[in-house]
Amino acid sequence: MNPKSASPTLEAGRVLVVDDDPSITGVVAAYLRRDGFDVDVFHDGQEALASALCRPPRLMVLDLSLPRMNGLQVLRVLRGRHNTPVILLSNRRDEESRVKGLRLGADDYVTKPFSPREIAARVEAVLRRSSPPAREEPAGGSELTAGGVTVDLVAHQAACDGKQVELTPLEQALLVHLMRHPGETFDRTSLLEKVWGFSHGQPSAVTVEIRRLRQKIELDPSTPRRILTMHGRGYRFQAQPMS
Repeated sequence: MNPKSASPTLEAGRVLVVDDDPSITGVVAAYLRRDGFDVDVFHDGQEALASALCRPPRLMVLDLSLPRMNGLQVLRVLRGRHNTPVILLSNRRDEESRVKGLRLGADDYVTKPFSPREIAARVEAVLRRSSPPAREEPAGGSELTAGGVTVDLVAHQAACDGKQVELTPLEQALLVHLMRHPGETFDRTSLLEKVWGFSHGQPSAVTVEIRRLRQKIELDPSTPRRILTMHGRGYRFQAQPMS
């Protein structure tokens, strides 16, 4: 049985804040509760994972350095069961772990020290990406099709050449944006602004997501025919894959 098909119902207003520093969880939780979220706080990776698997939250704010299970271990197990959006917290010098987290399917990351207002804004941006408003749907239906790829914007499902593809909310948001503008080239900064919701993020996050997306929709990710790299300019979606 596919474990995702047997998953408990996602709790739309519930956010998990996971960090071993009570001063950080306290301030972040206070800001999110002020914005109307039901926040549960954990200081242990294993306990946070158990809670997330039992009662899938709307989003998780997850520190990389945790006792018993670190953030990457939590994320790896979680991604095997749910597409819950995850924002990673990390130290500025821990770039390697951040990149690993993005490759595992994290939706965003924030480096310490940070302001609680930034966390609240990032949460809003990630949730906006994972639940696009109805007005963004293309005229004529809830499906977007181009280049042999179909995305169901209501069911949040995708298929490539007739085969179902599992996408994270961020991967789907990136793919949909590119598909809606076939042949148009976007640099990494513009993609950060239009898809991530922030123009001041790390461009490397875009590179990682493009690589992960290619692994799912390209026959040969090393020679992409749908998401093309325009050297020195950015990326574009090829609506009619080259033969």
